Amino acid sequence: MSKSKTIKPDLTHTHANTGVVADIRIGDCREQLAKFDQVKSSSVDLVFADPPFNWARDYDRHETGDAWDDAALSRNEYLDFTYEWLDLCADALKPTGSMWVNIPDDSAAEIVVHLKKSMHMVNWCIWHYRFGQNTTGKFINSKVHALYFCKDPQSRTWNADPILEESDRRAIYGDPRTESKRDGMPAGMRVPMDVWYGKFWGRIQGNNKERRAKHDNQLPELYLQRVIACSSNPGDTVLDPFLGSGTTGVIAHAMGRHFIGTEYSQANAEMAFERIVQGPVRELDALRGGSTAIHKTRRPKNKKSSRKKAAVGS
Repeated sequence: MSKSKTIKPDLTHTHANTGVVADIRIGDCREQLAKFDQVKSSSVDLVFADPPFNWARDYDRHETGDAWDDAALSRNEYLDFTYEWLDLCADALKPTGSMWVNIPDDSAAEIVVHLKKSMHMVNWCIWHYRFGQNTTGKFINSKVHALYFCKDPQSRTWNADPILEESDRRAIYGDPRTESKRDGMPAGMRVPMDVWYGKFWGRIQGNNKERRAKHDNQLPELYLQRVIACSSNPGDTVLDPFLGSGTTGVIAHAMGRHFIGTEYSQANAEMAFERIVQGPVRELDALRGGSTAIHKTRRPKNKKSSRKKAAVGS
């Protein structure tokens, strides 16, 4: 039986230091995904998807006329489209693989119900930001759902160490019990909670140095770093069916993962590819192990020291 012919990607780049490869195909993901050998062989380790929201957003900032029309589909057509690409991505995963979907309120429930038919939910996370669009007739939206599913909960790839952060018990309260705990985590550290926020976690807009021109929706680099670090290993393959501004490819490539992605618009794909070659804007490990505590320290970390100072002062 003859092997199917490998179709070359439209854009490809090999990292000079690590040798990992980033391949991009231009067109509808439902047609382009099957051209990747990794998809055909179900050897993808991680899928991250930030799909069109069906909000009539302008994805044609380049005014080329070849971008995705976010107003073309009815609600039912949009859901059919969503289920189709979800199934394609799920089938592309290894048994140890995971899928993350970034989606707003409108379709989060439908996606969860659909994926639960063939995958296991690990977390329903929230990306929280403080700059939501102003409204007067309802509460202002300040979040997007980060839905985390896996093929097999027992064998899924999971790396806690690179995403650990300082616990509130240490950062706020200086609680000595966290320094001698025996919960499997290093002293004073924890796995992040399922609501994500903090420095460099806000929406990418205005004069944010991560912002790329002519992209409608761009995710923070730290968001993708967390997902890729916890759900894949160096040398693994990461797939993004909606390349957009390219953040998934940028971070995956910089972190030593192979990357494959599709993008409907040629102009957007070319800009994203340029960004992948250039690499991240942020120092990805600069905030590693830090605190995301909302409140400032409420009591001294060294109570004995503070008592001595108080005694001297009196």
